[in-house]
Amino acid sequence: MKFLKSSLFAWSIVLLCFGSITNSFSQSALFSYQKYVSAEGDTLNYRMLVSDYNPTSKYPLVIFLHGSGERGDDNEAQLKWGVLNFASDQNMKMHHPIVIAPQCPKDMSWANFSEEDMALKPSPTRPMELLRELINEAVLKLPVDTNRIYITGLSMGGFGTYDAITRYPELFAAAVPVCGGGDVSKAETIANIPIWIFHGALDGTVDPVLSQNMVEALTKAGAHPGYTQYPETSHFSWIAAYSDPMLMDWLFSQQK
Repeated sequence: MKFLKSSLFAWSIVLLCFGSITNSFSQSALFSYQKYVSAEGDTLNYRMLVSDYNPTSKYPLVIFLHGSGERGDDNEAQLKWGVLNFASDQNMKMHHPIVIAPQCPKDMSWANFSEEDMALKPSPTRPMELLRELINEAVLKLPVDTNRIYITGLSMGGFGTYDAITRYPELFAAAVPVCGGGDVSKAETIANIPIWIFHGALDGTVDPVLSQNMVEALTKAGAHPGYTQYPETSHFSWIAAYSDPMLMDWLFSQQK
């Protein structure tokens, strides 16, 4: 009997894992393969989710920026963490998002901050420039509600989220930087943008002080940022963040 119970338990774990893997593959398949080519010939690969929609209506656009480990040119790796949560049945049914997940080329970055003091440098990186052009194209070609364009990202993408909203504050209705950091001296520039910041208290890769400093600077600038710090979490705070239904409901309720 003990052997039978152990076997049944083992098989249940196998089936659970198989179901999770199958679900991830099915969600990934919802993201079409796309490529943006600039007038200068530079390329930005991206994956795009378009929920079932009425062409006479407008829908929220989510920009998702991956971390440093997912850089490259395979147009696959950027779906590894976080973004598939936006393709859940619940989110697609309730919020009908358009999601764009670009892939940053190898050895490049979304953000351009000074390593010494986190000051935002005057010029954006080339991937950020291409992303801005891609958003413009999406607005022209897709049924995007320009009052509901959101941006979020994890780790390198968290820094990229701060970079984007600081350079283009008029563009975004809300932002969710996860384990990132930004230029505290620019807090007034983004104080009117609803922001929910996430970080792990034990993060040894990106110091949570960077998020705490942004919360303090934004609050002093008159903003009311959300801040969630997971007490027992290290760098992978995005797992809990993007699994939180409260975050999704909050994000999709924001509009300019």
